[in-house]
Amino acid sequence: MNKNLTSAVVIPARFASSRYPGKPLVPLLGKPMIIWVAELAEKAVGKENVYIATDDNRIKDIAEAKGFKVVMTGKALTGTDRIAEAAQQVNADIIVNVQGDEPLADPQDILNIISEKQACLDMVINGFCYLNESEDPRNINIPKVITTEDNKLIYMSRAALPGYKEATNAPTTYKKQVCIYAFTKEELKKYQDFGRKSELEHSEDIEILRFLELNVGIKMIETKPGSYAVDTPEDVAVVEAALTKAMSS
Repeated sequence: MNKNLTSAVVIPARFASSRYPGKPLVPLLGKPMIIWVAELAEKAVGKENVYIATDDNRIKDIAEAKGFKVVMTGKALTGTDRIAEAAQQVNADIIVNVQGDEPLADPQDILNIISEKQACLDMVINGFCYLNESEDPRNINIPKVITTEDNKLIYMSRAALPGYKEATNAPTTYKKQVCIYAFTKEELKKYQDFGRKSELEHSEDIEILRFLELNVGIKMIETKPGSYAVDTPEDVAVVEAALTKAMSS
């Protein structure tokens, strides 16, 4: 493990989300979602090591008003491509992507993923947790994670995987992606240099699948349960309730 490597969190944020326009600025308990995410990243790595990557001045103005660093990018193909572009302006060895729609991510999970990356520099590190009883594995907004028994990624899908032939063989639980990732700058450059979405990435609309085309291994690290991403307007009430519960505990 190389603990001398420096780390920074870069949060991708675009205003023109196809499913939920303006999503980074949606208020959660009166605070823009992007600020919730930036503040939890700050708890993990310090404010000086948190960057918001965006192409929108509305997001830039709000982030800077709260004292966060902003890297302006072009119109990126994906959030990971935006991170790759922004990483060129960030002075750190390890770049951690914390998605801007994960306001319930745990700062300790960010630190755990950084620690695993320091130990596994030849693999991308990504988080997962198990679906809870209220989450439907058939929900296409939840990427399901298929791994080996030692948590190396095999595949990720919006379908309810793994499948089964006999009902008695059905999985007792499903793993879902938690959108915290750790990369080296070299891995991000390879990703961006691919120049397009891979066929599987395009079909599933899951960015991390491009790394499979690049023969870059992906190790999944279990995170704290209870993470909810804001994918649609209907998710806001669920996330606000979870935030309220977390603040009162």
